[in-house]
Amino acid sequence: MFMTNRRKRVGRFRGTAAIIMATIALATGGTGFATRSAAQESSPTPAPTPTPGVLTTPAANLDCSTVAGVATIYTVASEESEARYRVQEELAGRGAFEAVGATRAVIGNLYLGAKGEPRACSRFDVDLRTMRSDDARRDNYLYTNTLQTGTYPVATFVLSAVEGLSSPLGEQETTFRLIGNFTVHGVTKLVAWEITAARKGDAIVGRAVTVFEMPEFEITPPKVGPVVSLDETVKLEIDLVLKRTP
Repeated sequence: MFMTNRRKRVGRFRGTAAIIMATIALATGGTGFATRSAAQESSPTPAPTPTPGVLTTPAANLDCSTVAGVATIYTVASEESEARYRVQEELAGRGAFEAVGATRAVIGNLYLGAKGEPRACSRFDVDLRTMRSDDARRDNYLYTNTLQTGTYPVATFVLSAVEGLSSPLGEQETTFRLIGNFTVHGVTKLVAWEITAARKGDAIVGRAVTVFEMPEFEITPPKVGPVVSLDETVKLEIDLVLKRTP
């Protein structure tokens, strides 16, 4: 797993933190897959990171006022897609436990160019207000305190670069990385996601995984309840089914 061993003492809540919304955007240009945004053309390409997670380089400066070179549009099938968070915690009288919350409130479009390359301003959104776990108390605390979803209801990801994908997706699963702006709790960071995806008929099916530390997005770990300790590392997963728009 992508979890760290860093833990903090907490109180009653059974811990957790949020998930994402996902937004994808690739820089356009050239005849092959674009791997840099327009803003990145004049600056060095960030060095690849070995695993998914928050990068140290600043967020990309993306302009989504226009979308060029779109040949095909894929739309998220919300009823077949799901976004999840996973957080490790230790509960009094129960021991180690993984808190998991999920939602199907995922929407968005993926734009592809003539050669199957993702185009800038493809976008996915996740409504954090609809996240549900196995404990309503955890969920309510997450909404009102940890994530403050009344103020920050949606998480977003805007892709600025691709690593390890040199040709259009085929029927065999391909693993690669997407790098771009991830915004949650009002904070935007450059984040790398590990993607495993393939074409299934007229659909694209895949999973995106990344991790972050709660303080990186100014999220205060919960401090209440029967929780003995809480890992501040949050693992995010998004299962996406995208169907071609006629």
